[in-house]
Amino acid sequence: MILVLGGTTEGRKAVEVLEEAAQPYFYSTKGEVQQVASPHGTRITGALDAASMLTFCKEHSIRLLIDAAHPFAENLHCTVADVSGELDIPVVRYERQYPPRDNDLVWCNDYQDAMQQMEAAGVDRLLALTGVQTIGKLAPFWQKHLCWFRVLDREESLQLAVKQGFPAERILFYQPGGDEGEVLNQLHPQAIITKESGASGGFNEKIEAARQAGVKVFVVKRPELSPDFRLVDGPHGLRRTVEQLLPGFYPLRTGYTTGSCATAASVAALKKWLGEAVAHVSIFLPDGESISIQAEARLLSDHSAMGCVVKDAGDDPDITSGIEIWSTVEYRPSAGQLEIGIRGGQGVGRVTLPGLGLEVGGAAINQTPRRMIEENLCYHLRQQGITKGTITVTIAVPQGEELAKKTFNPRLGIEGGISIIGTSGIVKPFSSEAFVNSIRKQVEMVQVLKVERLVINSGAKSEKYVRKLYPHLPSQAFVHYGNFIGETIRVAHEVGLPRVTMGIMIGKAVKLAEGSLDTHSKHSTMNKLFLQDMAQQAGCSADAVAAIDSITLARELWSLFNADDHKRFFTSLLQACHLHADVLLPQGELTILLLTEEGGVY
Repeated sequence: MILVLGGTTEGRKAVEVLEEAAQPYFYSTKGEVQQVASPHGTRITGALDAASMLTFCKEHSIRLLIDAAHPFAENLHCTVADVSGELDIPVVRYERQYPPRDNDLVWCNDYQDAMQQMEAAGVDRLLALTGVQTIGKLAPFWQKHLCWFRVLDREESLQLAVKQGFPAERILFYQPGGDEGEVLNQLHPQAIITKESGASGGFNEKIEAARQAGVKVFVVKRPELSPDFRLVDGPHGLRRTVEQLLPGFYPLRTGYTTGSCATAASVAALKKWLGEAVAHVSIFLPDGESISIQAEARLLSDHSAMGCVVKDAGDDPDITSGIEIWSTVEYRPSAGQLEIGIRGGQGVGRVTLPGLGLEVGGAAINQTPRRMIEENLCYHLRQQGITKGTITVTIAVPQGEELAKKTFNPRLGIEGGISIIGTSGIVKPFSSEAFVNSIRKQVEMVQVLKVERLVINSGAKSEKYVRKLYPHLPSQAFVHYGNFIGETIRVAHEVGLPRVTMGIMIGKAVKLAEGSLDTHSKHSTMNKLFLQDMAQQAGCSADAVAAIDSITLARELWSLFNADDHKRFFTSLLQACHLHADVLLPQGELTILLLTEEGGVY
């Protein structure tokens, strides 16, 4: 059993991650204010001291603690560490994502240090954005200087502020979504003081507003955590860590894309050249989350090193699982700005046809992995103060040429090896009965929560686009169908959901239009003869019908036709999708949104 200590944005995200398993767990908060949908979780409220947490963990056979509490909840962090040590229970700390500690900010070890530094700087007009609980801690300062405190718009916050002797007329109430610069323009403080609260605490917005207003910023550093805590800062890392610490909690394990592995191998090589340890390397995913991947590396020369990662695809039946992905990183000094070039070596395919979004003749390394490699290497180089020179990265997959023969790469115009791909950096197991069961659990949750609409998407990219159309829906309303379009809509019908929206990209749409309700490449491929016949039936011109034969990927269809043919073809395509999908939701309303690569809706 798992016990989550929450009450924060991270706590809510932890619940979402655990709900994917459809297994029981406990979610603890100090108060009852936070609303969290946790159909499989048992909510407990009230502060837990060491004795009560010990008793609770023993009585409920807790095997894992997830500390997702506020970073400044020092007493709770200490209690978790004590209980973990007493009962030998591992702790996962769901940490916030923090920006680098910029030198133009004044960093303070604690509130006493902050007051001393503000006195030394001559601050006499202060706006405190540290919360109502810090009024007492900063009392020696506000008793002598003009100060305002901004607190949550709750009656108990105002009462606590007044109880501590702070003037009620200098209390400001936080308005979610408000302009951070507006209050600065009204009060004209000399400085603000805030906590190192991370992205979810609005830290970046406060700092940027202060910089724009020319206001000095004092930041109280977040408290140190126990070195025994396993740190994660996003949902992928949390799930992977739970999978490792509690095998079987999830029916299937997640894995890493070839893009993440190539990035980790590149970071390992760079760190080896820089003289750092590389048994595990941390990389940033496209969404900013950091994850740790096992790697090894060796020095090749004074200016180059090679890293290696063995790909773990989790429980997805991925042909590349278990293969080695290598990266050679070579640095050459130069007077110009830092440049990073990425190329493919042995076993990485070469692009021979247009339409893939990659240069013909170049390496089949997609744009997202390229950005990941560049951004991660730049991060580590900046850490070392290296801002000039040329970095050449060569990705190689020794088994790639042989493996590629078992894929569709040759038909797509990629020859001589596999592709380095991945949009999220994470592989979720799509093709198994367990994944379909997971879909069912998520859809059932939408029904339990009485959400007005279920929104199904193939993955993170299409979900990002469709979320903008339904900003009022909770996160539980968005469910990934992967390749299982038919199964997901059937489940929605069985559960009794009357309104379903499906976001679908063109690649899956052309398969669905032909009647493929499972769009995995093992079961269906793009049928150009079918598309030509459909275009002809829709009244498209002979040139449009003939042009379809020249495409390699379905997304080329978006730019293939003139305006009239475009309207005829895509209208017919959507009608064909509805023909096969609507019958699966006979008592409901199915909306199908055909999404462009840029997020537009047809």
